[in-house]
Amino acid sequence: MSRHPSGGHPGGGHPGTIKDEYGKMKSMADGDAAEHSHKYMMNSGSSLRLVFWETTAGCNLECIHCRRLDVSKQLMKNDLTFEQSCKMIDSIAKLGKVILVLSGGEPLFRPDIFEIAKYAKSVGLIVALATNGTMVDKKMARKIVDSGVQRVSISLDGIGEVHDGFRKLPGSYDRAVQGIKNLQELGMDTQINCTIAKHNVDQVEDIYQNAINLGVKALHIFMLVPVGCGVQIAEDQMLDADKYEEVLGWFYEVSKEKKIETKATCAPHYFRIMRQKAAEEGIEVTPKTHGMAAMTKGCLAGSAICFVSHEGKVFPCGYLPVEAGNIHKQEFKEVWDASEVFAKLRNVELLKGKCGICDYKTVCEGCRARAFYEKNDYMEEEPYCTYQPTDDMTSAKIMGFDFDKGEQK
Repeated sequence: MSRHPSGGHPGGGHPGTIKDEYGKMKSMADGDAAEHSHKYMMNSGSSLRLVFWETTAGCNLECIHCRRLDVSKQLMKNDLTFEQSCKMIDSIAKLGKVILVLSGGEPLFRPDIFEIAKYAKSVGLIVALATNGTMVDKKMARKIVDSGVQRVSISLDGIGEVHDGFRKLPGSYDRAVQGIKNLQELGMDTQINCTIAKHNVDQVEDIYQNAINLGVKALHIFMLVPVGCGVQIAEDQMLDADKYEEVLGWFYEVSKEKKIETKATCAPHYFRIMRQKAAEEGIEVTPKTHGMAAMTKGCLAGSAICFVSHEGKVFPCGYLPVEAGNIHKQEFKEVWDASEVFAKLRNVELLKGKCGICDYKTVCEGCRARAFYEKNDYMEEEPYCTYQPTDDMTSAKIMGFDFDKGEQK
């Protein structure tokens, strides 16, 4: 597989964010827009687009699905220092217009989080904040806005007591909702992140309507990945493959209402389901018909995104515990460009089982973290997928692109 050491698009230069590229396509002819979106989606140069950074392991909650087992009520001594953080940010900035998501733990636990955000913005990164929302009073909301953060995601994993039970803090739902409102009063873009599992799957329609009622910009649903504390609750909380398929099918249908931005995360099957349903409707998947969902694909771990732990270890994503590098030993850019783990994840021809022969593998790839959980091999087949690949590969070609060859028909 050919790789571009610069991490940029072939032909030189770095692409913009998905929002930037989507904006460009609005003035393009249909054919040009479709081709441009396809190239962006395939990301043949492995351009880095998103870095999720666990700024601290400290948190004020003890959520039952947390990716961490060692939840701490205080800052950790091995969190990156401010100086180490800035050095890493400088290296990330060398890779282009990257979105840096400040997460945790609870990032607002860090007293220097706003200085970090300001620094990241000053070197050209787009800064987002992922918080549980319970600490976002009016004073905190003002600090977030003034730091240059451009969007805040707040996790709501159900309505009312369902969320509180999942987060193990009575009143956390009301506090998070108030946090959203405090940010919105200051003009901040907000989104809701929601982990879908057995505890709230019967509330999905209410969760969707609640996001609309709250006036957030986007609703991102996450399908539970068994890692950290999630391993301990997997048997009780993981949806089976059929229910997983049903929920993602429903999510596709509501996405067509265009009442709110919707995105399925840690749910790579969605991008197969979207194309199947569009084919049944006789609709070609393009940015004009399906928005930014036509410009991205399933598992992006190690190919467009990565995760940095609070102690500087680099992973493909926050749910795949396979270390790709360490910023204390290497510059971040070197990890992104040269990691053997990332190189494997960028080569869909190395996928095993039915993922390896699937006609949708280049737009789905299956969840590498769930494969690791089930088979201890992140290139194995996705265990929570009902789809059986076809031999003639016509289903993936019907929507205007030959995904096997990666080119427009």
